[in-house]
Amino acid sequence: MSSQLSERILNMSTSATLAMAAKARELRAEGKDIIGLSLGEPDFNTPDFIKDAAKEAIDQNYNSYSPVDGYADLKDAIIKKFKRDNNLTYTPSQIVVSTGAKQSLANVALAVINPGDEVILPAPYWVSYSEIVKLAEGVPVEVTTNIENDFKMTAEQLEAAITPKTKMLWYSSPCNPSGSVYTKEELEALAVVLRKHPQIIIVSDEIYEHINFIGGHYSIAEIDGMYDRTVTVNGVSKAFAMTGWRIGYIGAPEWIAKACNKIQGQITSGANCIAQRATIAALEAPVSSINYMIEKFHERRDLVLELLGEIEGFQLNVPGGAFYVFPNVSSFFGKTIKGKKIENASDLSLFLLEEANVATVTGEAFGNPNCIRISYAASEEQLREAISRIKTALS
Repeated sequence: MSSQLSERILNMSTSATLAMAAKARELRAEGKDIIGLSLGEPDFNTPDFIKDAAKEAIDQNYNSYSPVDGYADLKDAIIKKFKRDNNLTYTPSQIVVSTGAKQSLANVALAVINPGDEVILPAPYWVSYSEIVKLAEGVPVEVTTNIENDFKMTAEQLEAAITPKTKMLWYSSPCNPSGSVYTKEELEALAVVLRKHPQIIIVSDEIYEHINFIGGHYSIAEIDGMYDRTVTVNGVSKAFAMTGWRIGYIGAPEWIAKACNKIQGQITSGANCIAQRATIAALEAPVSSINYMIEKFHERRDLVLELLGEIEGFQLNVPGGAFYVFPNVSSFFGKTIKGKKIENASDLSLFLLEEANVATVTGEAFGNPNCIRISYAASEEQLREAISRIKTALS
């Protein structure tokens, strides 16, 4: 009966990160000792003060439908967060709370993109960007970056990618999968180009904002001329170890926010009521309350770079944030290891799963076929063991 499926779903790729996680679970069920470094999920527990807020909400009988775009006091907390952390001023009508930042992105795409509209994606990009754009009948336009430039798009590359059909620019900083962080100066250079093309809407995915090792985060919406055309996407999954709570949000021009609210009202309505109450506690807390996690991620990054640096053939840079390294592994392409021919990053990622029992993700899924993504959202013990296995398998 697959012939009855829509072209939309037949043309959609499965999420590579979720597919690798599912494969790892299958192998564990078979009794194999798999170390999972594929998912972007903090290994910390949600902080107790956030869990306490959720328990209180249950006791206060928050069990009814929530407003489609979020509780008013949660929106107030988001507004204060944007002002405190990003120097951005929003009104409640510019905020939409969704079931995760992924839904926020999908809402924006469906609200803005028409068939044939082009969306610029600096590659590597998060796996779902291109599929969400295609779902909205847009055309992803990949701008290839390289490890020598820390996987960041230059102003010249942006200018060259713009055509009369360009409708949007999507990017993340800190970036998933590369961990790259755009500086204020780099974003200002991109803004110089964007001012020449006022029709382009910018989607700035800042979900990893607080997991930042370079001393500061900067939002493109802060730059003159960018605020009225930028959708700032954020959420609590990563910095607050709340991946399963599924709360994301946007700060956007009012006309986009209203359109997202309209779409969400027909698809999911309001996000989970208990998770929303917990998110108020998360956002109202000082950022220092999660510093222990950020410091640990920083330590793990340095450890992983040190250990991977001992493996011949891994080309590395130093990511400024998030919890990923994105090594170029093209030196292995064309080689045969333990009887298996490695033609590309997908082959290498599968080889590491089968031979080293370590789950990673091919860079092909992120728009860069020369790299693999390794998450260090795992314990130091697991990271040491995983990289030791990788080194042995490739030696």
